[in-house]
Amino acid sequence: MNQVISQGPLELLAEFAPIAGDEARGKWIESRLKRMGLETTSPNGLSEVRRDSLGNIFVGNGRLLLVSHMDTVLTPGTLYRGQNRWQGPAVGDNSAGIAVLLSLAPKLSALGASLAFSVGEEGFGNLKGARALVKNLRPGIFVAVDGYLPGVVHHAVGSQRLRASFRGPGGHAWGERHQPSPAPALGETLARLYALQRPQETSLNVGRVWGGEAVNAIPPELGLELDLRAMEAGVLSDLGEKARAIMMEAAQRHKVELSLENLGERPAGSTFTPAMRQAALEALTSIGENPDFTAGSTDASAAVEAGIPAMGFGVYKGGGAHTPQEWVDPSSLESGASALLRLTRLLLNA
Repeated sequence: MNQVISQGPLELLAEFAPIAGDEARGKWIESRLKRMGLETTSPNGLSEVRRDSLGNIFVGNGRLLLVSHMDTVLTPGTLYRGQNRWQGPAVGDNSAGIAVLLSLAPKLSALGASLAFSVGEEGFGNLKGARALVKNLRPGIFVAVDGYLPGVVHHAVGSQRLRASFRGPGGHAWGERHQPSPAPALGETLARLYALQRPQETSLNVGRVWGGEAVNAIPPELGLELDLRAMEAGVLSDLGEKARAIMMEAAQRHKVELSLENLGERPAGSTFTPAMRQAALEALTSIGENPDFTAGSTDASAAVEAGIPAMGFGVYKGGGAHTPQEWVDPSSLESGASALLRLTRLLLNA
């Protein structure tokens, strides 16, 4: 029989944070779960570690599902460990969440909770991992272990992501100077999008623009990628329609072609219950923190979409998410683990 190994969140974070790529990160998580004794089904609620076709890793079949995403925005790299700050790309989001959840895996499984480590939460992943977990495991309660202490995401922020490409014939900057260029259409679109009157609880961001071949060539194609967010589905839909209208009008006015591609959507709304609010309050006050109830986009949005009670729960302190300078306070991970264990007990007994 293999020796069962127990590791704390800091030890796990030190090993895991520099690992890059979903495949490598998934294999590492799978091996640690097995080393913790979760490789076989047993009467006490522990169940076989499984991997689905997308790359999600999960264990258990309880009504409470705790999920931490393993994909990252930036490529993980060298981890710099100081006394009060550990720094490196993706050290927090969501390597620290993984480390906390993994450190508690035997205890949480013994309580009857299911654990999952998902893919596709960041970027254009479009919640594919969490959506598959919701569909296949059908949990009764969903908690995304993700984010800063003492954050509690009680409302899912919806999003629409679009890619727009403006196309013209291109040509020499002088010889074909009378040909239509996509540049004015792109410029008008950018100006009108950012001038668009919209509700305060929304966001609009052009995160990428591209195109062009040379300073003395009319570009045959220019494009942008747009991220729209809102707390309510109707508001998000209206914002998306207005953005599309702006792009189409600009293309028409400047006599160029426009193609629009839907890159993904996330639902807006809330399935947060009074029992979940009370459990989060008790769990965080037990470590001397007051919960910060907020809206956000996490894997829990996939459960909101399916009508399942859901929330996001932060388990570490830090800053600089999605930058090379991201950092975590190493002393906060044990507190986060304590709060998460308390939250699990409270939700299972509710």
